[in-house]
Amino acid sequence: MILLAPACASVENKRHNLQNPGSILSNEQNQEAAALEPPARRSTFARVGLPMYAFLIAYASLYPFTNWRNIGLLPWDFVLMPMPHYWTGFDVGTNIAGYIPFGMLAVFALYPRLRGIPAVIVAILCGMLLSGGMEAAQTFLPKRVSSNLDFLTNVAGTCLGAVAGVLLTRAFLEQSRLLQLRRAWFVPEAGRGLIVIGLWPLAQIYPQAYLFGHGQFIPILSGWLSALFETPIDLAALLTHDMQLTVQEYWLAETLITACGLSGALLGFSCLLRKQSPRAVLILLVAATAIAVKLLANALLFTPANALAWLTPGARGGILLGLLMVAGLRYAPQTVQRRLAAFILLISLIIINLVPSNPYFIATLQSWIQGKFLNFNGAAHFLSVCWPLFALWFLLHPAHRVKHQ
Repeated sequence: MILLAPACASVENKRHNLQNPGSILSNEQNQEAAALEPPARRSTFARVGLPMYAFLIAYASLYPFTNWRNIGLLPWDFVLMPMPHYWTGFDVGTNIAGYIPFGMLAVFALYPRLRGIPAVIVAILCGMLLSGGMEAAQTFLPKRVSSNLDFLTNVAGTCLGAVAGVLLTRAFLEQSRLLQLRRAWFVPEAGRGLIVIGLWPLAQIYPQAYLFGHGQFIPILSGWLSALFETPIDLAALLTHDMQLTVQEYWLAETLITACGLSGALLGFSCLLRKQSPRAVLILLVAATAIAVKLLANALLFTPANALAWLTPGARGGILLGLLMVAGLRYAPQTVQRRLAAFILLISLIIINLVPSNPYFIATLQSWIQGKFLNFNGAAHFLSVCWPLFALWFLLHPAHRVKHQ
């Protein structure tokens, strides 16, 4: 009887299928749909973006990295301290909003290994470790105050971001119109590049001596060396032998820096696009976004009257020259675009560190009062200085050589 049971069940199944032919079709359709559905793929964008965003949080939390000292408190004492009596809605909102992207990126980075509630739990634990570490480190910074309220609001932001990440997983990582556009318009290995290009408009927030003139690290190195040796050191003056520029030379330098910065970023973005993508529209959209961010940042950080202070004759000439360079090279092979973008950004990096700062920019910067945006400005400054290094890392990444082989 035991041996006859499977046979009887098979006969019953066949009889059921003959009586209900629709079930056969539905089963076949389900199998075809399962076969056509692409397997779950990890998100390079999230796995690269998560550590980069965590580093930005750390930079903003510990900025300006000076006067470290022990004030007699243990790093974890802030957990058991009373809640602060004085706080503002701006601080609470900033703490929550700053960790929402971290929670989302953590959930996306864990996909497809962990999904749903387990991914949320791991993301919250990562947010607790990051926020707790930053609050503990702030114990040794006299200009910063460790607070359990900051810790709780950061964890709340991570929780909101993690839940949002789970709800948006299908829209961003599985079948959705957005994912279809990502696959149709961008090359498969575009994840790293999209992160770097996405940071480029944000790098315009911090005031710069020249439009799109990122990577000016010589003054920072000069300050560090001056503090280390307790004597004024100006590396730029040593490299240029105290070179003095005329007005026309400042104009030419600004035009070159703006053109190189703009064309290098846009060519780096162009090499991520497929041939069938609306290339011109997407390139102009990225450029317009960067200019809009620059406009809004100047209006907020200074005054609305200075919103267009950066649009000097040299900057206008550099924008026009940069767009012409990109228009002439937008249909060049991806390898050529990538190498030219790296070369142009290297030229911009050299010029921006050798040309003296514009005296007009220095006078404008003296009217800047950072106020509540101290932490945010620290992260913006970091982006402004390090963005060319991120771009060169992406453009020279070994994955391009592997793909070419």
